[in-house]
Amino acid sequence: MENLLTRSPGWLALVVALVLLEVVWRVRGGRGYDTRTAMTTLGLAAGNIPAALLNGLLIGAVFAAAWKVAPVHLPLDDWKTWVAGFVAVEFAYYWFHRASHRVRWLWATHAVHHSPEEMTLLSSLRLGWTNLLSAGWLFYAPLILMGFDPRLVALLLALDLRYQFFLHTEAKLWFGPLEWLLNTPSHHRAHHGRNEAYLDSNYGGVIIVFDRLFGTFRAERAKEPVEFGLKGRMPEPNPIRLAFREWRDLFADMLRAQGLHHAARIALAPPGATVPPPRKNQRHRRAARA
Repeated sequence: MENLLTRSPGWLALVVALVLLEVVWRVRGGRGYDTRTAMTTLGLAAGNIPAALLNGLLIGAVFAAAWKVAPVHLPLDDWKTWVAGFVAVEFAYYWFHRASHRVRWLWATHAVHHSPEEMTLLSSLRLGWTNLLSAGWLFYAPLILMGFDPRLVALLLALDLRYQFFLHTEAKLWFGPLEWLLNTPSHHRAHHGRNEAYLDSNYGGVIIVFDRLFGTFRAERAKEPVEFGLKGRMPEPNPIRLAFREWRDLFADMLRAQGLHHAARIALAPPGATVPPPRKNQRHRRAARA
C-alpha cells in the first residue's frame, strides 16, 4: 500500500543511515554484501514509486466508495477505534500474507520480495510492482465496510511496513519475552527461509500472535540455518524481468490450460503445485449436461 521511499525525508534518512551501518557490519563481520543484489533491489524500489502512486489512486478510490456505503463510521478520535483497528489490520494482513504464499495469483507479486539470497535491511524495499493486479488489497476492504476509516487502515498498514523494515537483518537481535508477542528479526528470517522446515510460516506483520493461534509459527533453529531466496529459482538481477517473471510463467500455464475452470484452478493453486487437467469423461459429462 505504501512505498517506503516515497514518504518523509526523515524516514528516508534513517533508512539510508541504517543500511550503510549494516553494510559496514556485514563486511567487517565477514558476511560480505552482495552489491549486485543491492542494485537489483534499488531498481525495484525505483520502479515501485510510480506503481505505488497508481495503486494509491485506484485502490484509494475503491476504498472511498466502500466507505460511503459502510453502515457505520467508527470515530477516529476514540482510542478504542485505533486499538480495534490495529488488531483488525493485523488480522487482515496475516490472511493477506498467508494467501500471498498459498495462492499462485498473489504469489506472482509477492515472490519478488522473497527473491534475494541474503537478508538485509535493504531487501525490505524489494517489493513487486503488480499489487493492483494481484488484488491483495481486497483483504482490507471488509475493514472499511465494518466502519474503519480508510485513513486509519492506510496509516496502520504504513506503520506495519515500516516496522518490518527492521526485521530484515541477519543480526542476532533478541527481544526477550516480547518474542512471544511481536514479529522479530528471528521470526522473519524463518519466514524468508526456503528450507522445508521454514516454508509457509510466520506471516504476521507487527505481531506474531495469529501465527501461534493458527499453527503457522516456526521458530528459527540454530541447528538448521535459514537459506534465503526462492526455492527452485535462480537469482534474477534484472529488476524488470524479476517483477514479471512469475506472471509470465503463470499466464503461460493458464494459456495451456484445458478450459477456463482449469485455468482458474492453476491461478488459485499453491505455487509449485501440479494441477491436473479435467478427465475426458468429466468433460464429456459436462458437455452432455449443457
